Amino acid sequence: MGQGFKGFIYAALSAVCFGLLAVLGKLALARGFAPTEILQYRFGFASLMLLGWFALTDRSVLRARPRTLLKAAFLGIGLYPVQSFCFMSALKYIPAATTSLILYFYPVAVTLLSALLYKTRVDRFVALSLAFLVAGCALVFFDAFLRSSSQTGLVLAATSMLIFSLYLLCLEHLLKGENPRTISVYVVVATALVYTLTAPPTRFADLDLAGQALGVLLGLVPTALAVTLLYRAVELVGSAKASICSTLEPITTVLASALVLGEAIVPVQVAGMALILVGIALPNLRLLRLGKPAGLTAD
Repeated sequence: MGQGFKGFIYAALSAVCFGLLAVLGKLALARGFAPTEILQYRFGFASLMLLGWFALTDRSVLRARPRTLLKAAFLGIGLYPVQSFCFMSALKYIPAATTSLILYFYPVAVTLLSALLYKTRVDRFVALSLAFLVAGCALVFFDAFLRSSSQTGLVLAATSMLIFSLYLLCLEHLLKGENPRTISVYVVVATALVYTLTAPPTRFADLDLAGQALGVLLGLVPTALAVTLLYRAVELVGSAKASICSTLEPITTVLASALVLGEAIVPVQVAGMALILVGIALPNLRLLRLGKPAGLTAD
């Protein structure tokens, strides 16, 4: 099996893992977990797994300068906990598929904020991609209103998307001169510390086996496994090719929501999802053709 093929497999598996977050979150909420409790299990277990994995495989990732730790603390304490809390809280009110598809409006927000703050030029190709994303998200919102979705859930999902967009802009600036894997690990650790203090895992021992397994899966699948697979893919095929597979994330969420949660998939939502996928794929395919790096996946 060639390195390129392996890279695409890793990238696809990473995207699928990220896409399962909303579904696992819904399952945890159905079992009576609070959003902060879910996030404590997710980031707590993930931080232990990532620290253990890199301690065994590549200890250089764990060597961080004080400046690096400060950057990770800013992201992991100031932005990521708020974004993840809004996302998980939105799942209490609206379907997992709707929450995930709203999050994928972030390329539009990032582009507009970048143009506003950094005077980044928006060419016609980027504008076309943004048009697909806007149209797709408009259909998703329209579908949500047709199904009388909670306005509270929609606001929380939109807030999560906006904060994630700001997070990505800050990350782009703070990654200069840094090992991306080192920043990622310590952002997860910092976020885990926040949720350990706000929602100590004292109830974990009292959970039944299924509840404990769900808590571990939240740390393993959409966090530790997704992150390590993504960076392995980037090492093998580069960020541009790996980014193409990000289109599998919302597809995974929508399909898994239907299969596992029994959420209905309606034509309006399918049309919106298709437009969002085109909007995500277009810039990645263009950058791939030009031989330039593209952004990584969400979450």
